Amino acid sequence: MEKITKDMIIGDVIRKYPQVVETLLENGIHCIGCHASAHESLEQGLKGHGMDDEKVDALIQKLNKVIEEGKKVCDSEGCH
Repeated sequence: MEKITKDMIIGDVIRKYPQVVETLLENGIHCIGCHASAHESLEQGLKGHGMDDEKVDALIQKLNKVIEEGKKVCDSEGCH
């Protein structure tokens, strides 16, 4: 399974891994519906919300744990 990386576009991550939305919201990242989510990377969005490199890396690890535990992925064929 592909892992989430800090250079991935926020909107792409949310579409592919909708189960991470709750974790993002819990961490003060409300970019879910923001127009910037279509072109901004996770790193850009997280740093724009005041996170340093260490916090960015920690949240990316947390997001990957969420998708690993949930195993649900959404693509052009739906969510499975």
